[in-house]
Amino acid sequence: MVRLRDQWVLVDPQEVHRARAQQDHKVTPIDALSAALTGSTEVDGRPVDVRPTGWLATLRERLADPEGQEPVGQPAALAATLRDYQLRGLNWLARMTSLGLGGCLADDMGLGKTITLIALHLHRQSDESAAGSTLVVCPTSLMGNWQREIEKFAPGTPVRRFHGPRRSLEDLADGEFVLTTYGTMRLDAEQLAGASWGMVVADEAQHVKNPYSDTARRLRTIDARARVALTGTPVENNLSELWAILDWTTPGLLGRLGTFRTRYAQAVEGGQDPGAADRLAQLVRPFLLRRRKSDPGIAPELPPKTETDRAVSLTKEQAGLYEAVVRETLAEISSADSMARRGLIVKLLTGLKQVCNHPAQFLKEDSPKIAGRSGKLELLDELLDTILSEGAAVLVFTQYVRMARLIERHLAARGVPSQFLHGGTPVAEREAMVHRFQEGEVPVFLLSLKAAGTGLNLTRAEHVVHYDRWWNPAVEAQATDRAYRIGQTQPVQVHRLIAEGTIEDRIADMLARKQELADSVLGAGEAALTELTDTELADLVELRGGAR
Repeated sequence: MVRLRDQWVLVDPQEVHRARAQQDHKVTPIDALSAALTGSTEVDGRPVDVRPTGWLATLRERLADPEGQEPVGQPAALAATLRDYQLRGLNWLARMTSLGLGGCLADDMGLGKTITLIALHLHRQSDESAAGSTLVVCPTSLMGNWQREIEKFAPGTPVRRFHGPRRSLEDLADGEFVLTTYGTMRLDAEQLAGASWGMVVADEAQHVKNPYSDTARRLRTIDARARVALTGTPVENNLSELWAILDWTTPGLLGRLGTFRTRYAQAVEGGQDPGAADRLAQLVRPFLLRRRKSDPGIAPELPPKTETDRAVSLTKEQAGLYEAVVRETLAEISSADSMARRGLIVKLLTGLKQVCNHPAQFLKEDSPKIAGRSGKLELLDELLDTILSEGAAVLVFTQYVRMARLIERHLAARGVPSQFLHGGTPVAEREAMVHRFQEGEVPVFLLSLKAAGTGLNLTRAEHVVHYDRWWNPAVEAQATDRAYRIGQTQPVQVHRLIAEGTIEDRIADMLARKQELADSVLGAGEAALTELTDTELADLVELRGGAR
């Protein structure tokens, strides 16, 4: 018998024992927040309703009403104008990180996750308690793109690559961006963990979706005042992947993985508990911001066509081949007569473009090993993973049939359906291919630039990838217009793959800076470049920056 509210009550002895055991039970802040957000918790395996009060209730309200908070505004140092939904993303990230919580920005590809993160970094520099260096961990193929975006949108902000044999964290400047790869992070996690970071960012965070992987474990050892995950695909196969990402951004939020699987994942995926999905949404929603291009209000803000140059480093094999081709061919050119010289220059330019594409294309290998040898192919894989996970379709243009065949074989080995249209494709088969693509049967359409530059209507594609550059801008634009034409109802994203530090880089720069000059100089393609002097030619083709 116990006295309870001025009454004697008969209580089960086991209940008394359980209550006494709970008296000294400490609840961590993150456990308390989890209980407040879902409205329930478990005690000895039994569900118990929770009603938050005090600071916990205030925090819950702030998280539940993102629009009710004072907006932070665009940083003055950002050399761009954020769209409304990007500003909302910045406000959300700024609020979460200011509360000491992490977050996952899971917008579709093309909505501007990178520029939003750069804006967040600049915003945090104005707050003494949040300022500091930002470490970005990303796939190797995306490092060049990150550096260029930072230099473009945050001019004057120091940025370095912690990658390659001479990598160093010496003289780390306050407010600096440090870019590294998942592979380098695994090798040097101890050194990276020894630095003081204002923020750590995991780009393409699906790379840590397996919490037991060495990559995920090492990433967890690197501490920072804020952790942010960026991904277009927060859940690819099962809800445990979502747990892995959010347990890194906000450790402990979703409890232990085994408990999460039992309480949420199995119940949601199996459909046994209709309320489980709602409880999971209540818990996850404040920590995950997901926007799709199809969401109301998003598509009207997007331009009808967005063109992006995606820089990628050469592999060591590519860099070695590139330098050898330059060295040997320039020696031949210097001693050749004018007629032979023109032919050698065209041969040099073609050879360098093929090396940038894939060593197996340049070496004309019969049964080559394809994976792991080309920076461009790695970047194409990254793009396709995201594009296909969004249920979108893509056109991939190359001017070389051999390269398209290599991509076709590589995609087949990965289990990605594709088809290839080239100059030798019969008319009836061309029409069948277009029909299959437009009906959504094949998501990846490989096309030879010359064969597919005109006469095709491929509006199913929301993405166009130029695997290699055609040096006549009009031809390239004509190919892009296979998707960007009347009948297209979605914004189209154009991705141009460019090998860093190579002739492709210099030609892209010329195209970007001097379009009129480019039209006149490059309108004739490679032929115009045969008139360059030996010195000008050497400067054009020199490899700068080496391999990764």
